[in-house]
Amino acid sequence: MALSKPSFLNYITKTLTNSHLRHRPQPSTVLPIRLFSFATPEEAAAERRKRKRRLRIEPPLSSLRHQQQAPQPRPQNPQNSNPNAPKLPEPVSALTGNRLNLHNRILKLIRENDLEEAALYTRHSIYSNCRPTIYTCNAVMAAQLRQSKYAELLSLHRFITQAGVSANIVTHNILLTVYLDCRKTDLALEQYKQLINDAPFNPSPTTYRILIKGLVDNQQLEKAIQLKDEMETKGFKTDPTIYSYLMLGQAKESNADGVFELYEELKVKLGADEILDGVIYGNLMKGYFLKGMETEAMECYERALSEGSPVKMCAVAYNYILEALSKNGKFEEALRLFDRMKKEHDPPRKLTVNLGSYNVVVDGYCAEKRFDEAIEVFNSMEEKRCSPDALSFNVLIDQLCSNDKLAEAEELYKGMSDKKVNPDEYTFVTLMDACFKENRPNDAAQYFKTMVESKLRPNLAVYSRLVEGLVKVGKVDEAKSFFDLMVPKLRMNDEAYKFIMNALFDVGKHDEVLKIVDGMLREDPSNDFTEEVEEFVREGLRKEGREDEVTNLKLAIEREKAEAAAKVAEEAERSKVNARAAVAAILPSKLLGNKDNEKNELEEDSLAATKIADSIADAEIITPSERTDVSEEIPA
Repeated sequence: MALSKPSFLNYITKTLTNSHLRHRPQPSTVLPIRLFSFATPEEAAAERRKRKRRLRIEPPLSSLRHQQQAPQPRPQNPQNSNPNAPKLPEPVSALTGNRLNLHNRILKLIRENDLEEAALYTRHSIYSNCRPTIYTCNAVMAAQLRQSKYAELLSLHRFITQAGVSANIVTHNILLTVYLDCRKTDLALEQYKQLINDAPFNPSPTTYRILIKGLVDNQQLEKAIQLKDEMETKGFKTDPTIYSYLMLGQAKESNADGVFELYEELKVKLGADEILDGVIYGNLMKGYFLKGMETEAMECYERALSEGSPVKMCAVAYNYILEALSKNGKFEEALRLFDRMKKEHDPPRKLTVNLGSYNVVVDGYCAEKRFDEAIEVFNSMEEKRCSPDALSFNVLIDQLCSNDKLAEAEELYKGMSDKKVNPDEYTFVTLMDACFKENRPNDAAQYFKTMVESKLRPNLAVYSRLVEGLVKVGKVDEAKSFFDLMVPKLRMNDEAYKFIMNALFDVGKHDEVLKIVDGMLREDPSNDFTEEVEEFVREGLRKEGREDEVTNLKLAIEREKAEAAAKVAEEAERSKVNARAAVAAILPSKLLGNKDNEKNELEEDSLAATKIADSIADAEIITPSERTDVSEEIPA
């Protein structure tokens, strides 16, 4: 049927509207959907204000979904929450930005040999905005280790440990080297156990090399062999370098069979008929020389160094062969090998010469009494970019002093500063003994004084040798001055006290002895002024009829101590009285009356004032000894 135009238009409008609403999404329950524009701007503004108010009260669903999908924080690991749990060291990637700049500045100080400033800079940076990494701390400690500054190294390590800088395997290796160089093998093994049990990382092959070499150098070969077996049980590969250390230890004990047993064991574990690492051939040659098998030793030498040999040689391997030749009557052959090493030395591609090579040759020249050539070789090592250390100087200085060449030794000592090498205790003691041997006590005393001024720590044996040498030549006053200098620094024993006292008795200086006794009684009478020392002093004074002066001195010191204690008690009582008066002035006064309760209140206030005053006085008056005890209880 035909539709009229108005009816057709109404039908089309309804159809389009229904289809549009079917495809339109359902309106939100939170915000109304506006289908048409507003008639006026005022209606639109009112609608915007209404929508903002609703958003403040009911946030949109998108924000609610975002909050629901946010990841919940994971519960912390109870092991990590423990402050005593070992912490992982920082990775190398932490060494960037300002921390890298700090690292480079400290390395510059190390290259300039200003280790004191480098250590101080590191300490100051710990609590700054730019905290140094463990790699920077290790660089400073390694430099201190190279110059044998063990006390400063351990102090720095203690500081960074307390500051919470986590150590890595290099830090542990440095500590192991320090303990072994100081012949503290028990501390080194304890440090190794701590590394195994507590550290969050495993030891490295370098750790075992340091430990085994140190144990061999300290004549503890059995422990070194046990450590080698333990290393292999932990899955580390067989290391020819470690076997070379053990073979060297057997050679030092003149056990040639032990050298050959280790060599055969290494061949079995490597599964090869011939070992291609040349580091073992020098010590194998020592085993042949111990057996008197010179021909086999030289055959081993030719097999390792012949033309086209597959054996890989390094500077350490060459040094072992040099030492085997020079110490077994083959020094000329050793010199020819040394010349060959210098010709083949082509850094950085091939390294065949190092400081140890020069040390072996210099020692061989000294054994041959060819000291001029030894000094010449020693001074020529910079041609191969080798720098001598304190040990190298000490070996040559010792050889020169032992062969009555003190002048040459002193020239070497003066040249140490030019090469930026600091002398150590052994250097000064060697020169001091040589000066006494040459009847130069004043120079010997000057070397000792320079050693103390250099902040080195001579032990009691060195001090005793100095004092004995001065007394032997009649310089008692100089000996007494060094005694006064070292008493605060050293723990003197009875023999040291008796020696200086006997020297003073011999020259009639009994009053000086009494001054020493006075200091002993005031400092630590129970440990210093023992019965043996007291009897010795009384016997020396008895010859002059002055035996009672010891008793009088003891009584006078006890009286002074009693007077000092009484003075302290008097000051305490005076402080209590002043505190009571101050508290009484602070409390409000009561009006006097006839009532009993007011009287009781006044008495209670007075009693309270007395108690407060006593507590204030007790808190303020602390004797020096008590003050020390209190300070020790405060945590750092």
